[in-house]
Amino acid sequence: MRISARNRLKGKIVEVKKGATTAHVRIDVNGTVVTASITNDAVDELGLKVGQDAYAIVKASDVMVGLD
Repeated sequence: MRISARNRLKGKIVEVKKGATTAHVRIDVNGTVVTASITNDAVDELGLKVGQDAYAIVKASDVMVGLD
């Protein structure tokens, strides 16, 4: 895979939960779970399955900071 995004986090899919139109795909990246919301069609086209290695690719225009 070649992609321009620099925020690529390699991990393992731990859950794929389909909804009416959108699926939540949870990827364990070294003990931290990242959740992606993608279409059900994308899940089917990529053949995403629990236990499969995958990348969480983060492309965001904003980063926010919060405090307790």
